[in-house]
Amino acid sequence: MSARIDSGGRATPPGQLAVNSSTIRPRGRRLGPALAVIATAQLMVVLDATIVNVALPHIQRALGFSGTGLEWVVNAYALAFGGLLLLGGRAGDLLGRRNMFIAGIIVFSAASLAGGFATTQAWLLTARVVQGVGAAITAPAALSLVTTTFPEGPPRNRAMGVFAAMSVTGGVVGLIAGGLLTTYATWRWVLFVNVPIGIATALAALRVLPETPGQRGRFDLPGAITGTGGLVALVYGLSNAATSPDGVSHWGDAKVVASLAAAAVLLGLFVLTEMRSKNPLLPPRLLASRDRWGANLIMLCVGTALFGVFFFLTLFMQAVWGYSAVRTGVAYLPMMAAIMAMSGASVQLVPRIGARPLLLAGSVTAAGGMFWLSRISEHSHYADGLLGPMMVAGAGLGMLFMPLSVTALSRVQASVAGAASSLINAGQQVGGSIGLAVLGTVAWTTVANGIRSQAATGRPSAAIYQHALATGFSRGFEVAAAILLLGLLVAIAAIRVRRADLDGT
Repeated sequence: MSARIDSGGRATPPGQLAVNSSTIRPRGRRLGPALAVIATAQLMVVLDATIVNVALPHIQRALGFSGTGLEWVVNAYALAFGGLLLLGGRAGDLLGRRNMFIAGIIVFSAASLAGGFATTQAWLLTARVVQGVGAAITAPAALSLVTTTFPEGPPRNRAMGVFAAMSVTGGVVGLIAGGLLTTYATWRWVLFVNVPIGIATALAALRVLPETPGQRGRFDLPGAITGTGGLVALVYGLSNAATSPDGVSHWGDAKVVASLAAAAVLLGLFVLTEMRSKNPLLPPRLLASRDRWGANLIMLCVGTALFGVFFFLTLFMQAVWGYSAVRTGVAYLPMMAAIMAMSGASVQLVPRIGARPLLLAGSVTAAGGMFWLSRISEHSHYADGLLGPMMVAGAGLGMLFMPLSVTALSRVQASVAGAASSLINAGQQVGGSIGLAVLGTVAWTTVANGIRSQAATGRPSAAIYQHALATGFSRGFEVAAAILLLGLLVAIAAIRVRRADLDGT
C-alpha cells in the first residue's frame, strides 16, 4: 500500500489518516481565549463526576435515598455520559462542532439548575441523566475543537497540554469544590455552581470559537442504536457488578450478567454495522492506526486506575483518618500540582523526544506511585504515608494525558475529529466504570474477609474495621498499579508514532 499525500503536500504512511489542512482558526482573535473557553467546559463536565460525591450524605438526608439508590446519583451521570459519547462525537462532525459544543453546555447547565431545585429522588436522577447527555455532547466537541482550531505542532501541543490537565485535575477540583460548597453553603450548590459558569462559557464560545460547519453525510441510525446501547449496557453492568462493602459479590447477579451479555452482543453488532455502513458512526479507518489503538487502550487503563483510586483514597482519608470533606479535597492539591506541572513539561518534551518515551516513563512512574500508595496503613500520616506517593503518581499521570491525546488525534481528518475525540473520551469513562467495579471487588472482598478473620480476636470493633479498610484499599491500589503496568506493555507493543507526526512537519 502506498503512502497518501494530504492537501498540505505531506506524505502520510499507510494505515494513518491524512490531516485535513482546513483547520479552522479564529479570525482576528487570539487562540488563548478560545482555549480558555474549551478548557473551562472540559473542567466543568469532568468535575461533575466527583463534585456530587462529597454531597451524597447531605442528599441522602434531604431526599430520603436508600444506600443502593444513592449510588445512582453518581451512576446516572456516568451512564449517560459514557454511553452517549460516540453519538455526541459524531453529532459534532455532522451538525457543526461549535453548535454542538454550545448546545451541550446549555443542556448541561439547564439540567444542573433543575437538579439543584430537586425535591424528589426521581427529579434529581432525571436531572443527572440529562447532565450526562449534555456532557456527552460537550466533551468530544471540546476535544475536536482543539484539533480543528489549533494548528498542528507546538500550538496544538500546548492546547492539548492544557486540555489534558483539565481532564485529569477536574476530579480533584470537584472534590475540593464539593467539600467547600457542602460545608459552607448547601448540597444544592454542587449543581447550581454549573449554571453561571455554563452561561458564561456558552456566551464566550459564540465570540471566540470559529464557525465549524457540519460535514456532509447521513446519520448512522443502526450504528447509533447498537453503539449507544452497547456502551450503556456495559457501563450499567459494571456499575452494578462491584462487590458491596459487606463483601457480597454481585458479578453473578442476573441483571449484571444480562447487562454485560447485552453489551457484548450490541457492541459486536455495532462493529459489524460500522464495517458495512456508508456513513458509520465510528469510521473503521479511525482504527487502522496501531498508534491510535494503543493510545485508546492506554487511556482505558489510566481511567480504570484513576477513577478507582480517587474513590477509595477519598474513602480512606474520611473513614480511616477522619478527614472532613474540605480537608480531603485540600489533601489532593499537591497531586493536582504535580499533574499540572508534568502536563506542562510534556508540552515541551513531546516535540523534542516524541510521545513514546513519555508514555513509557509516565506509565512506570504512575504505577510506581500507585504501588507506593498501597503501602499506606491506618497508622500512616499524611506527610510520610500519602504525600510522596500522591506526588509520584500525579507526576506519572501528568506525563500521560497530553501524549495520549495527541497520539490518538494525530493526522485525523477534520471531518471525523469528533468521532476520534469521542473514542478517547469513551475509553476514559468506560475505564472509570471498570475501575470502580474491579478495584471495588478486590477492596471490599478483602475488607469483609479481614473483618471476619479479626472478629474473634477481642480487638475493638473500630480498630478492626479501620485495619480492614486499610488492608482492602491497599489491595485495590496494588491492582491499580498492575493495570498501569498493563498500559506500559501496550505502549511498548503498539506505540510507534514519530515526532514528525506530532509537530506538523
